[in-house]
Amino acid sequence: MSVLRSLESKLAGLVEGTFSRAFKSEVRPVEIARKLAKEMDEHKVQSLSRVYAPNEYAVWLSPEDRAQFEGTEGELASELSGYLLEHARRERITLGTSPRVVFKTDEKLRLGEFGIQARRVTPPQREADGPSQADEGRTMVYSTADRVQEPLREPDPRRGRARLRLDGRAEIVGSKGAVMGRSRDADVVIDDPNVSRHHAEVRPSGGSWIVNDLGSTNGIKVNGRRVNGPQSLKDGDVIEIGTSRVTFELE
Repeated sequence: MSVLRSLESKLAGLVEGTFSRAFKSEVRPVEIARKLAKEMDEHKVQSLSRVYAPNEYAVWLSPEDRAQFEGTEGELASELSGYLLEHARRERITLGTSPRVVFKTDEKLRLGEFGIQARRVTPPQREADGPSQADEGRTMVYSTADRVQEPLREPDPRRGRARLRLDGRAEIVGSKGAVMGRSRDADVVIDDPNVSRHHAEVRPSGGSWIVNDLGSTNGIKVNGRRVNGPQSLKDGDVIEIGTSRVTFELE
């Protein structure tokens, strides 16, 4: 298991443990972690010999979501910072300092929405100097609205254990679902230029499983038919993503 995948598994596990009561709105730690890594990747700057990226990240939450953090905010920020540090090491990205994650409140955000603002801060050259800060980028807003109405559930034995089979390999889908895409931080990496970085997800919903497009460029098909919005899955269904075919299996 890669370091990045291991960290994502650790963060996903926190939902069932320390933070299980803190994310009734479905703003999950693993989702924030993935978007933080996405912002790091999209703000990279190439120099002659190194690749630089932001090292400070503000995560903006609605007042309702922020209220859920009481007593856990510091621990979660530390976990997310560690996640970003390992991601930077894996991608050979140079950071001015260890990454720092802070949480803030935005009254304009709705329940289930969160924003991320990234900036690069360089350490002071002299002790008397303060840190120098690059201009702050615009805040990217992400939504988990398609899951906000679904409370966190324990795994439902009626669903069975799910697998995604692609190119002769089988990927187990955990109780929190799996993201399919071309990005290396996707749960199921698909090496296909017609696949978006985070193309679609397969996740549990009630007593069944669904596939949902994540705003990809080319969309998805199930058993040859294009689908819009969440689509329920049964054993043997074939998900077409780009030019690739992923078979959904249930034990």
